[in-house]
Amino acid sequence: MAAPAFIETFTGVRFQPLAPVVTAIKIEDIAHALSNQCRFSGHVRAHYSVAEHSVRVSELLESWGADEHVQLWGLLHDAAEAYLVDLPTPLKACKRIGDGYRAAERRLMHAVRRRFSLRGAEPELVRRADAVLLSTEVRDVMFAHPAHWAKLTEEPLPARIRPWAPATAEYEFLRRYRFLAGGG
Repeated sequence: MAAPAFIETFTGVRFQPLAPVVTAIKIEDIAHALSNQCRFSGHVRAHYSVAEHSVRVSELLESWGADEHVQLWGLLHDAAEAYLVDLPTPLKACKRIGDGYRAAERRLMHAVRRRFSLRGAEPELVRRADAVLLSTEVRDVMFAHPAHWAKLTEEPLPARIRPWAPATAEYEFLRRYRFLAGGG
């Protein structure tokens, strides 16, 4: 019988992304992995990490007056990608490839929700903040060919994104987590 599929995380945990154990999920692993993962499969003008994106989503929610639970949701909304890596949206939508990935992502996000006490489903406000950041990112870090991005639903933020280095993104992600988990 084959051993279960696992990855070794930044903190040295033997983690099974397809059969996640809640207690094996570490915020340090999430922050480190997401800070090294580039948005848009790396097809950007400069490295722009998933960790930075997540911090920006969380901070946007704060600026909108969302409570700290929703802000934490915003910070962790892509946490499964720390263990599964992100699959571009067109591939996620492809039945042959995407069905298995989406099922694994749902199981892993369920474990993340339990680990970090995130109640309920991802809030609609988080999805809206994610869409605002997408529009902003397309303008600031992509090449933004208009025909490719015609379906954007939100206006970009007025401020321009100047991507952080991975170490800065990791630090800011952990700082934001500690602020929210510590109650301010």
